[in-house]
Amino acid sequence: MNISIKTFEELTTIELHSLLQLRSEVFVVEQDCVYQDIDGKDLKALHVIGEKDGKVVAYTRCFDAGIYFKEASIGRVVVDMDARKYGFGHDIMKASIDAIQSRFNTEEIKLSAQTYLISFYESHGFTAIGEGYLEDGIPHVAMLKS
Repeated sequence: MNISIKTFEELTTIELHSLLQLRSEVFVVEQDCVYQDIDGKDLKALHVIGEKDGKVVAYTRCFDAGIYFKEASIGRVVVDMDARKYGFGHDIMKASIDAIQSRFNTEEIKLSAQTYLISFYESHGFTAIGEGYLEDGIPHVAMLKS
C-alpha cells in the first residue's frame, strides 16, 4: 500500500471523490449509520490516504490541537472491507501518528473509538479515558495517546 499525506488543498478531485466514497461505503452503508459525513472539517484536516492498485483502501483525517479536540486528533479511520485482511489499518494508523508527530510536533493524540476497536487502538499506544458514549447510535469511547 502506498501512503500519501495531503492538506485539503493538495487533494485532487479524484482523490477527494475516492476517499469520500470509501467513507460512505463503510460508515453509511456497511455500518448502516445515517449521519452527516461531510461536516466542514475536511477543509482543516490533514488527509492520510492509503492506495493499492490505484484504489483508496485506507484513510484517516488528522487535526492539529485545538481544531477538533484540545489535543491533536485522528478521525474517520477507515479500511475497505476487502483490504482489512492485509493489516492496512495498522499501516494507516502508524502513518497518521507519524504525520501528527512530525507536522504538528506533538505526542498527545486523541480519538473517538468505536468500542469494538479498543484493542486495535491500544496496540498503537492509546488508552481509553472516561465513560463510553453513543456517537451516531454506535458505542464509542474517547482514547488518548501521550
